Amino acid sequence: MKYFAKSYDVIVIGAGHAGIEAGLAAARLGVSVGVFTINMDWVGNMPCNPSIGGTSKGHLVREIDALGGEMGKAADANTLQSRILNLGKGPAVHSLRAQIDRRRYSEYMKHVMETTDGLEIIQAEVCTLSRCEDELWEITTRLEAIYKAKCVILATGTFLGGKIYVGDVSYDGGPDGMFASTLLSESLVKLGVPTRRFKTGTPSRVNRRSIDFSGLEIQEGDERIVPFSFDGEYQPENKLPCYITYTNDKTKQIILDNIHRSPLYSGKIDGVGPRYCPSIEDKIVRFSEKERHQLFIEPCGEFTEEMYLQGMSSSLPEDVQLAFLRTIPGLENVQVMRTAYAIEYDCVDPLALYASLEFKDFSGLYGAGQFNGSSGYEEAAAQGLVAGVNAARKIKGLEPVIFDRAGSYIGTLIDDLVTKGCSDPYRMMTSRSEYRLILRQDNADIRLTELGYEIGLVGEEKYQRLLKKLELIKNERLRVESVGIGQSKELDEMLVSRETSPLKSGCKLADLLRRPQVRYEDLTEFDTERPDLPFEVFEQVEIEIKYEGYIKRQLAQAKEMRRLEGKLLSESLDYTQITGLRTEAQEKLNKIRPKNVGQASRISGVSPADISVLLIYLKKSEEN
Repeated sequence: MKYFAKSYDVIVIGAGHAGIEAGLAAARLGVSVGVFTINMDWVGNMPCNPSIGGTSKGHLVREIDALGGEMGKAADANTLQSRILNLGKGPAVHSLRAQIDRRRYSEYMKHVMETTDGLEIIQAEVCTLSRCEDELWEITTRLEAIYKAKCVILATGTFLGGKIYVGDVSYDGGPDGMFASTLLSESLVKLGVPTRRFKTGTPSRVNRRSIDFSGLEIQEGDERIVPFSFDGEYQPENKLPCYITYTNDKTKQIILDNIHRSPLYSGKIDGVGPRYCPSIEDKIVRFSEKERHQLFIEPCGEFTEEMYLQGMSSSLPEDVQLAFLRTIPGLENVQVMRTAYAIEYDCVDPLALYASLEFKDFSGLYGAGQFNGSSGYEEAAAQGLVAGVNAARKIKGLEPVIFDRAGSYIGTLIDDLVTKGCSDPYRMMTSRSEYRLILRQDNADIRLTELGYEIGLVGEEKYQRLLKKLELIKNERLRVESVGIGQSKELDEMLVSRETSPLKSGCKLADLLRRPQVRYEDLTEFDTERPDLPFEVFEQVEIEIKYEGYIKRQLAQAKEMRRLEGKLLSESLDYTQITGLRTEAQEKLNKIRPKNVGQASRISGVSPADISVLLIYLKKSEEN
């Protein structure tokens, strides 16, 4: 028999990476929070790759940390190996990535939630969600307990209507052998939430003892380890290496011979899969001209023999998986501990959300993470933080915090989802940002810590550290712009060795730093008065000097974007009544209901000519 259990200000459904950040953010802002999870032992689970960060994803983690989130600290505390990707390219695309001890990461996050004031975590399957007459939201669990809340955040990951596929075998299920959430999916459809089916997958996990590492490429971590968190609470260490091997013609032939047994190609799977993370059978078919595909063998933890096969996601039958794995160098006698699988799940059309991640048609209901159509732990955590902040602010009667594209990758991610939508699981990439030179991972604290302080997630100590860092950067920039350096044989030899021209006369230190070939460390012996400063200070000064012109250009572009964002559009505006708008633009604008002209300009199907019409319309409206 149903019974009333408790009321909270905010209920979070799901305790994956989105649910964790949502629950912590809301509780830390002073509202009562109940976080519901199907299994308490899998809080913050990593059902796919045991890593945090990567290209553009590292940017998101550092932004989450700058704002007062938890993912960066948790990653630093449980790192197995740390590397910055793309170091051979410019600083805009440098991205931190760390292998993580997945079970210890989960334990860390569970304990943080257990010890956070105002937050209660409950193991229960949520089966229904409904709106009460008093405008509160009500959930019912499998055990018929009723809970109420002013706001609800849906952070269901891949559990919602989850279905597992391995060859001809399919069954209702969640990731890593968990059970699916089926009744809640039905309840959301009944409520009127616009859902659709997406798909993702994960590779096999294999026993380290069954791998022959003797002929494999070894991949060590970086010598200088950069933490995700700006707080410096944990100093990560390189504890375990990764390895690289490759598929071959035998691998390819086995997959092609059995492609008809793949649910992806037999038509059993209806859900749309991730474009930028295809299965190995997808790679073999789509890139048939490639002779081989790279495979990373990565540790799952310090105290487990499980190894993750990055790049080998598959939904082929178990026997086929074992056969093609054993054609790969190093894996000839491999023992599979967990078979690869595909999972199909329900998620929402993110066009139904505001940039605050609140539903347009359901006040107090928010979405976050894979429920919103994204993929990846980092994308999920970023959305969770935003949803948690805005749910807490709504309860307190405050305006939502909206992250714009020019201020963060978080803003780019959310704007893409709620303005452009997604036809397949959305993955963050640096190429998605028009402002990536000013949205680097190294300056995330400079961009966002003050905002985190204003919101209430960043404490005084962290904020004061930022102010001190900004002062050091300012003083060092003034110093290198003013300190002269004389011509010398030794300096000219160094410059020539860096493939740049020798000096004809003395110059300022900053002039040498403006040369692409010259780095701060190259000038150490010639810069005799250099102060003893943290690496991060020198890094910021060097980037500011080297890329000054490009940065100014992007700042000007951002200013223009924000000008358009300042031109607000009424939510009740009927675009069919605006003369001059094309029919497609009218339909898209009426469906998405953009908050401002800037957002309208990014809607697919709305042309620059349509934006000109909108600007003229707004000007006439102001005059009248």
